[in-house]
Amino acid sequence: MMKGKVVVVDDEKIVTSAFKTLLKVEGFKDIHFYNNPKEALEFLRENIPDIVVSDFLMPEMNGLEFLSEVNKIYPEVSKILLTGYADKENAIRAINEIGLYRYIEKPWDNDDLIINIKNGIERSYLLSELRKKISELEVAHKELENYSHNLEKIVEERTSDLRQSNAKLEGIVNYCADGIVILNEDGIIEQVNPSAESLIGLVASKLLNSSIDDYLFSSKTFISKELHKLEESELLLRNFYIKNPLSNIEIPVEINFARINPEDGYKRFVGVIRDVTEQKKSDKLRDDFIATLTHDLRTPLLAAIQTLTFFLDGALGELDEKQKHLLATMQKSNQDLLGLVNALLEVYKYDADKLVLTKTNFNMYSLVEQVYNELSSLAKMKNIEFSIDCSDKTLEINADRSEIRRVICNLCGNAINYTGENGKVVVTIKNEDKDLIFSVSDNGSGIPPEDIPNMFQRFSQGTSKKRSTGTGLGLYLSRQIIESHGGKIWLESKLNKGSEFSFILTDTVVSKKGALV
Repeated sequence: MMKGKVVVVDDEKIVTSAFKTLLKVEGFKDIHFYNNPKEALEFLRENIPDIVVSDFLMPEMNGLEFLSEVNKIYPEVSKILLTGYADKENAIRAINEIGLYRYIEKPWDNDDLIINIKNGIERSYLLSELRKKISELEVAHKELENYSHNLEKIVEERTSDLRQSNAKLEGIVNYCADGIVILNEDGIIEQVNPSAESLIGLVASKLLNSSIDDYLFSSKTFISKELHKLEESELLLRNFYIKNPLSNIEIPVEINFARINPEDGYKRFVGVIRDVTEQKKSDKLRDDFIATLTHDLRTPLLAAIQTLTFFLDGALGELDEKQKHLLATMQKSNQDLLGLVNALLEVYKYDADKLVLTKTNFNMYSLVEQVYNELSSLAKMKNIEFSIDCSDKTLEINADRSEIRRVICNLCGNAINYTGENGKVVVTIKNEDKDLIFSVSDNGSGIPPEDIPNMFQRFSQGTSKKRSTGTGLGLYLSRQIIESHGGKIWLESKLNKGSEFSFILTDTVVSKKGALV
């Protein structure tokens, strides 16, 4: 189908009929025929054509007059005049006066006529597009002129806004109570604020272009090493210290790092250093109080449990069922309280760095199998499919066996506890390039995304949708144990699909000869 709106005007109906047949044969659909030029003008005032074909000799208005009126409305539209040989001179004059596209002498050649109509439609389209582009350029040119006139004012306003923003930012940085440092990706100091100078005990000129590791230290890692792990998220470093050369005092600090993406493409990091001396003192007082309290509670609790055991065993005389039930309830409550006391003591030891790990070489599968056998009965009670996936049952690691066992018991116990009846719990053990990866997955109810960051915090009990009846210390203590081994523990979960708790112990796998791999 040929595109384009064609208008043909000729006072002889036999001519317009011949045109209609010819154009339909060529595939034209949008064609309009008139034997009166005035009627054609009325149509054209409401409809935009792509080409207009007109006879020269017509009553009331000849072809030149008609096309002159069309040209006033649509100067870019192609116009073709049909003339006899005697009118050739007038047709040539029309080319110059009204912008005639072509004149065709009668009788015309059909092929030549169709080619001229197709080319005329294409010409109309190109001229129309050119006119649009010219209009757009004129508008853009006018906008550019306006923008040029206002550019100086805009630049001045933006510069003033930038000065104000920089002044505010400079005030925040300079008067901030916390130290602020800007480092490159290698941990080299590029900028410091006055609070950072005070904390470190050196002026900016001494600090710039030196490594942050020269002033902030930790027993576990270097800041420059941690920066390479930082991508888009923030990084919080605890248990770091500054040794101030002026006071010769070690100041405990916490540091928040965030990545900066400057226009030059080089990675930079901004760090906020906070003095946590008072917080450490407060934490120590609290922990010492808890440690003293819980330690003093253990002796009477053990005595009470043992006394209740004597009664329940019948060593002090026979008891009826009601008495046994009451004493058993008391014994269970005391045992739960003793468990809480023991957990608090363990947490205190880890927080105070008072627990020394006793690392030995042991078979990881055997340890997991031992825990599996202890918890199998709980899984069977809920008809849970409980299994171990381990490709290397001879795998040995170097770690504190009893502490790692505590973590495995906690993770597996939680998985069974939070998985419904007829569920599935799978324990997986892997050795990947010297690293031990342990995971426990279940198909339970899952954990809401907003609760996941809090799961390894102290006294975190379940989620916002379901609370547990435990102490809220199990996962926190597990994290302390794994991190004290230099490892990492994490959680992945989807609501109504299940959860997977995992930990990794790096460089801990023992070779078959008994040495670390």
